[in-house]
Amino acid sequence: MSDVVESVRNRLGALVFARVAGEEGPQRRERIHGQEGVRRFNHDDPIQIVHSDASMFIGGIRALLLQSLHPLAMAAVDQHSGFRGDPWRRLQRTSTFLAETTFGTEEMAQRAIDIVRAVHKRVVGIAPDGRPYEANDPHLLLWVHIAEVDSFLTAFDRYGGRKLTPEERDTYVAQTAYVARALGAEEPPTTTAELAACLEGFRSELESSQAARQTTRYLLVHPPVPLALRPGYSLLAAAAVGLLPRWAREPLRLPYLPTAEATAVRATGTAITSTIRWAMRPPKAVSGVEA
Repeated sequence: MSDVVESVRNRLGALVFARVAGEEGPQRRERIHGQEGVRRFNHDDPIQIVHSDASMFIGGIRALLLQSLHPLAMAAVDQHSGFRGDPWRRLQRTSTFLAETTFGTEEMAQRAIDIVRAVHKRVVGIAPDGRPYEANDPHLLLWVHIAEVDSFLTAFDRYGGRKLTPEERDTYVAQTAYVARALGAEEPPTTTAELAACLEGFRSELESSQAARQTTRYLLVHPPVPLALRPGYSLLAAAAVGLLPRWAREPLRLPYLPTAEATAVRATGTAITSTIRWAMRPPKAVSGVEA
């Protein structure tokens, strides 16, 4: 019976990993984790604890929804990104960047940062409201960064494999700020208090837009996933919406259902992240030591 369970776990884990990391995911993982060299972060650092957890699936969806509320950031994504035409490739590029800058050597991380900065140089344009934008704008980079960090940390706080101490939560914010500064973001926060204040400071710039509402419908109503994966994705998406602050719901036309979110949504969110965490756990070697 244990062999059957292990076989199911391996197949499910391979399916999830292939969607997130692409067909070359196993080779890429070996390259990132196996390459010798100096690393900025180690296994005990909060950034590695958070970024290796299944709660990142929920945090990633929440981050995309939250980021869409900034009209200039949304215009850049809507006009230049292939997230609708090829959403999985974009997800795979993002997951690779996170892995390289979190788990890779310093040389690998810097190379990944240099590539993103070079790509950003080409992302310029005019938003629907007539304002110009550029992806390398330090202020827009800051918004994208804090929306991600707040989402990843919020998702881990609710659905992570363990609880972070207040000191570890501050350390996580500080460690993510290193990559944000390297990308060119202006004065990224280094504590949870600074992160909350930074989010509040952006509130006056956030608004509903047609592109943001279309993105929300795309992510939640017509998700870019095969039919076989839609039930699980729907649970992740519901958990992500349940973690959005109330002020972010109305512009995206999302409901606020505190009772359901505190009970049914939380229970199913816990179940799906636990399942993914189980499926993605490295297979055991014959000796009983994890490979």
